[in-house]
Amino acid sequence: MVEKIKSRWSAWSEDEVKLLKKLYPVESTRTIAERLGRSFRAVAAKAVCMGLRKAGPGNLPWSKQEDAILRKLFRDNTMPDIAERIGRSVSALRGRAHNLGLRKAKPYTVWSKKELNLLRKLYPTRTAEQIAEQIGRPVQATRAKIFQLGLKKRKQKA
Repeated sequence: MVEKIKSRWSAWSEDEVKLLKKLYPVESTRTIAERLGRSFRAVAAKAVCMGLRKAGPGNLPWSKQEDAILRKLFRDNTMPDIAERIGRSVSALRGRAHNLGLRKAKPYTVWSKKELNLLRKLYPTRTAEQIAEQIGRPVQATRAKIFQLGLKKRKQKA
């Protein structure tokens, strides 16, 4: 049976507040949330209201497990989603991702020779929208590549 998680606005007991004060500087927010049966956001919001800070100049060291999750999720997920999953702030994620040399995916930046040849072949007789649909690229990316390549339409005979 799944236990209901208390909302951010549920009253905090004295014991919960004491535990939060004790654990927040040295434990991940995610771990505290699980222990208290509250959401990550509820714990983070309460910590902010109480003026709590994580310990140390670099806060908590990153675990191998956190690094593995970050590596796995970084390219194809949003920073807030990853932050909530790991239990770290977005700015902490950005810094760690930079230190690990991680980069976001850029799926439409590289065009294959096959795509370029098809673009050149189709452009004189088809619209950018038709070509984009056939190639499987966004229309704006297709138009940008047409412009970059300097492609021109064939003049129609009367």
